[in-house]
Amino acid sequence: MNSEFIAALPMYDYPELATAHDALWSALAERLTAAGVSGAPPKLTRELSHFATWRHPHLLLGQGCEYPLVKSFAERVRLVATPRYTAPGCDGPRYRSAIVVRAEDPAETLGDLRQRRCVVNEPDSNSGMNLLRAAIAPIAHGARFFESVSLSGSHRRSVEMVIGGQADVAAVDCISLAHIQRLRLSVAADLRILCWTPASRSPPLITGSATDEATLHALRSALASVIADPALALVRESLFLHGLDFEPEGRLADVLNHERQATEFGYPVLL
Repeated sequence: MNSEFIAALPMYDYPELATAHDALWSALAERLTAAGVSGAPPKLTRELSHFATWRHPHLLLGQGCEYPLVKSFAERVRLVATPRYTAPGCDGPRYRSAIVVRAEDPAETLGDLRQRRCVVNEPDSNSGMNLLRAAIAPIAHGARFFESVSLSGSHRRSVEMVIGGQADVAAVDCISLAHIQRLRLSVAADLRILCWTPASRSPPLITGSATDEATLHALRSALASVIADPALALVRESLFLHGLDFEPEGRLADVLNHERQATEFGYPVLL
């Protein structure tokens, strides 16, 4: 390892959570250095996009969205661990997305959203697109469902667009939604959860494909130590982080089941 290596946790690194993520990484870097991993960066990298961190040749630790990781980055990353979150909608190492509408929207069922305006954070997002597609596919009957599908760039912006009337519905992963609700209390009054999508494995912690077995073992040991450290309890609570599952790398491909099932229903594209 050397100073070229980077670490980034972009999935939920809102500005308001930067201090907590910095504390988490500082504890991990200290343990990695003590374990003989040289070159663990002293600070998280925030100047790169999440796509750039996933393809970075010297990624030591990152977090990614499973769907684009499997579709486009499978040869570039290795699975380190799957987080267990405590946000409502999570179940062990699995999470789901809340399908949200404005508080005053008359919709009562998913079917009531037919021909409404949808917004997704990114076109290949697991939580914003893939899980929503999986929820819609059984009732779309192979036809166009939404009047329009626009892109927001982030879950936070999707929520703002629904509340502000620029869109009628979005799927927001339950961890992002819990953070948004905690950081912006008015969201609870302005937004309503209509229903939930099917579940998927939570966004995994990853490392670059070039990471050797000794470093991968050190990463997992350091993460296990941080999860068990009582001195970091408040940091973990602020991130809704409860535990970690250290699973085989092949489990990343589970996310493609939702894509396959939507295609079998004749609804391969979210429209």
